[in-house]
Amino acid sequence: MIDLFNYRRRETTEVHVGALGMGGGNPVRIQSMTTTDTNDTEASVAQSERIIKAGGELVRLTTQGIREAENLKNINAGIRADGFSTPLVADVHFNPNVADVAARYAEKVRVNPGNYVDPARRFVKLEYTDEEYAQELQKIEARFVPFLNICKANHTAIRIGVNHGSLSDRIRNRYGDTPEGIVESCMEFLRICRREQFADVVISIKASNTVVMVRSVRLLVARMEAEDMHYPLHLGVTEAGEGEDGRIKSAVGIGALLADGIGDTIRVSLSEEPEAEIPVARHLADYVGRKAGHLVIPGETYANFDWLHPECRHTQPVNIVGGHHVPIVIGASPDPSNGREDAACDAAQPATSGKPKADFLYAGGTLPEQIVPGQRYIVDYQLYARLQQQGQTAPATTRNEANEAGNETNEAATGSDKAVVTHGGATFYPIFPVVAMPFIGLVQAKMKFLVLQFGTPSEEYIPCLKAHPEVVVVCTSNHQNRLGEQRALVHEMMAAGVTNPVVFAQMYRLNDKEEFQLRAAADMGALMIDGLTDGIWLMNEGSVGTADITDTAFGILQAARLRTSKTEYISCPGCGRTLYDLRETIARIRQATTAMKGLKIGIMGCIVNGPGEMADADYGYVGAGPHRVSLYRRQECVEKNIPEEEAVDRLLQLIENDRRRQS
Repeated sequence: MIDLFNYRRRETTEVHVGALGMGGGNPVRIQSMTTTDTNDTEASVAQSERIIKAGGELVRLTTQGIREAENLKNINAGIRADGFSTPLVADVHFNPNVADVAARYAEKVRVNPGNYVDPARRFVKLEYTDEEYAQELQKIEARFVPFLNICKANHTAIRIGVNHGSLSDRIRNRYGDTPEGIVESCMEFLRICRREQFADVVISIKASNTVVMVRSVRLLVARMEAEDMHYPLHLGVTEAGEGEDGRIKSAVGIGALLADGIGDTIRVSLSEEPEAEIPVARHLADYVGRKAGHLVIPGETYANFDWLHPECRHTQPVNIVGGHHVPIVIGASPDPSNGREDAACDAAQPATSGKPKADFLYAGGTLPEQIVPGQRYIVDYQLYARLQQQGQTAPATTRNEANEAGNETNEAATGSDKAVVTHGGATFYPIFPVVAMPFIGLVQAKMKFLVLQFGTPSEEYIPCLKAHPEVVVVCTSNHQNRLGEQRALVHEMMAAGVTNPVVFAQMYRLNDKEEFQLRAAADMGALMIDGLTDGIWLMNEGSVGTADITDTAFGILQAARLRTSKTEYISCPGCGRTLYDLRETIARIRQATTAMKGLKIGIMGCIVNGPGEMADADYGYVGAGPHRVSLYRRQECVEKNIPEEEAVDRLLQLIENDRRRQS
């Protein structure tokens, strides 16, 4: 099984997709999907070659019908004529006859268990007896085996691609809308493959919800291991969106799995040109791959930790950190002398800016030149002590900041009778390096921060934390596998019964904002999914601005469904099934709804995953036909077949009407 602390790639069988090896000892393969009409040979060849030139190692094309499947022959020939050997993948939904044809002309065929034989899901409640359920499985096998025989004859690989949004009613009614149901949908088909001795199989489990996606893939890996299956895995967060949000969301989900050695090919699904996906996927694969060969981390898994069904770690709240509070964000107090334009528009920006402000700002050993009233600051313990000696204190029981902090729970444990340092209308808290641990008891403060790394003698820091429940741990690492080392510290704390909250600090030296966002999101992914995160503190020695760093931290927490700070858009990347202008529509909806904090809006090109993938979205905008759109309130279709030119305004009117009724 997975080693939580030491990185190594999961061992899989090798699959041959044309001349391309996947799994086994091969590197992680990168792929994308065209958005062209698959009947348009010239456009499909041209876009496929742009993907290939960008570094794509596989190209997937939608094949809605027999005509599209047959035209794969011409597209394949066109690409080969231009000197490219990159394999093509046919994407099939709803019609197994199309898969049979595509298997003759593509190097790999993706089929979706949710709609391969089962009818399109209607989200209805049906009860299946065990006998009826077995009969349904026999129907699948009777139709799937002939397809496998065609694939054998043509040396065609397959991908069993389960989407959270398109589970059949049969699966949903037997297992619920759960990772267990998602995994069983896949295993039904894998068992047939094994019985038929068909080995060129790749698997994917995708969802727009990163938590569902990661937990489902983890469960699938365990289930396959239990049944002695070792097929390669394709990773992706479906409907991730566009721009920074799409990249961060993809990096959280894909990065959380890659960091545990899971994944043999990846696709980053962005609502942009397909070739734009390739460098993002490549960077993730390369960055996580650098963990290989690291020094061994001698961590021990906490006995009650369940990697397959992780729960939020129990922590004793300290002020607004830990307990039932959402994870905090610590930002950097800007230095106006550094010449950066963002210095005056930093993480402490007011709520009127539309962006969230950091819960705490780290100011180091000197007071900020511009103190923001009402802001919480973290300062080095020596500065804190000097401020305390200078009389910059006020009783906690009379402080307005106590109310502003939002229900500072566990006052007895955190020391409500102690003085709190205030200055310039702001509140200050001390931070201690590990070497200053002996001084923690000498400094009076309602809340203190202690920087710890795995390897600090447990006989020293464990008694300290137990004696000082007012301490929040700041967990850092400069190890080649920082995830393993940070996990190891928290597992050591859990095993010792320590319940102090933990904030994970990630440090970088980067000048490119996108690179910073991808790395930070990938490093935090598994820590958040594991339920270990009470806060996030991103630091960077480079030209990425403080406001961008703070925005990234909030984006990472939202991508992991831990804290909502802005509107979320669940938008698909588009493909040949998309029959309206997806990108222009996304831009219009974004512009009109970006201030609606906490709202989730699904923008889907077609019905394949639409209502299902939007399960927890408040509203949905789904392609229903050529230039026609249907609108959803959650999974309920409320307006059908609206002309494209009217659909955005009708969506906005629907949202506005609901808001009026709720008010």
